[in-house]
Amino acid sequence: MNSLLTRLHAYPFERLARLKSGVSAPAGLAPIDMWIGEPRHEPPPGVLATLRDNLHRLGNYPATAGLPELRAACARWLERRYRLADGSVDPATMVLPVNGTREALFAFVQAAVDGRGEPLVLMPNPFYQIYEGAALLAGARTHFLDTTAANGYMPDLDAVPQSIWRQCQVLFLCSPGNPTGRVLPLEFLRHALALAERHDFIIAADECYTEIYLEESSPPPGLLQACRAAGHDRFERCVVFHSLSKRSSVPGLRSGFVCGDPEVISRFLLYRTYHGSAMPIPTQLASVTAWRDEEYAARNRRLYQDKFERVLPILAPCLEVAKPDGAFYLWPHVRGDDERFVRELYASQAVTVLPGSYLARTGSNGNPGAGRVRISLVPPVQQCIEAAERICEFVRRNPS
Repeated sequence: MNSLLTRLHAYPFERLARLKSGVSAPAGLAPIDMWIGEPRHEPPPGVLATLRDNLHRLGNYPATAGLPELRAACARWLERRYRLADGSVDPATMVLPVNGTREALFAFVQAAVDGRGEPLVLMPNPFYQIYEGAALLAGARTHFLDTTAANGYMPDLDAVPQSIWRQCQVLFLCSPGNPTGRVLPLEFLRHALALAERHDFIIAADECYTEIYLEESSPPPGLLQACRAAGHDRFERCVVFHSLSKRSSVPGLRSGFVCGDPEVISRFLLYRTYHGSAMPIPTQLASVTAWRDEEYAARNRRLYQDKFERVLPILAPCLEVAKPDGAFYLWPHVRGDDERFVRELYASQAVTVLPGSYLARTGSNGNPGAGRVRISLVPPVQQCIEAAERICEFVRRNPS
């Protein structure tokens, strides 16, 4: 077996299961799960209809590069969403469909990391665990960039030593951030681009939450926008990852795409040709429908906006909590041991959230997730309200 497997940490959800093991919730309370970022809104009817109408296409092997109409739908969506010039995203050379961003993020690092020397993969801390696992199994070392309240939950790129940048091969960014919800401004993205050009590394921008934002007039900027603003018309050294899981509430469809530098996409396609991860044709056709459905995306976003508006006033008097820029998480400080908070909250209120320390690594300045929890506002709005009331009841009964 691959000896690098021993370097992997237990996945956060596995650790959560162990934490709750042997703990019973009150029998009279219905459990409310807010620990996983699994959207539960009704998916677009048109997507389901397209999927059903094309099940007969399961008899065809799909091409790894995907259907031309799906690549075109993704390219046109990017141009609309990020106000890019018409035709600036070439579907044939810049877009590659993938089976969700989780699979693609992991696979991309395997293709991108050059094992010679001592390659580094940089990532925010806290972070989506796939970034770390992908780096370790590619034979790279990880370097964490703490994102805390003190730095506005943005990685401090200027604090990274030049020696680290020289070894960097991939820099992960996530905007809106998981779990902080922080949107990285365009100036930050342009600064990251300048560093990538200077030190010759790839920026992998995880933008799967980009359609969930709380100020309707301020959609999060994207890395491709920053590229165009900097005159990088071919998105040099950049790839972005997008998914329908959050935008269209279809996490089980496992559909997303990667877009960016044609040279990088070409090499990634070569890797995926051997990787054997082509998207089924019915899924591709349903995805075309989803990427064209702007009405659903706006309605879906309003549901999350409503949850924040209803839940935050309930939680604010009892927790240190702030409204994020985007995504559907709350990242409150619980003024104590986050593991104990999660375990005892479940035992007394049947509400499950995730310890923040499980989403981060401990460095010289401690664990930036310690003392926090991630609350995922994915249940229906009334359940979110009830969960918030239960959390406040728990805090009142258990003051720190």
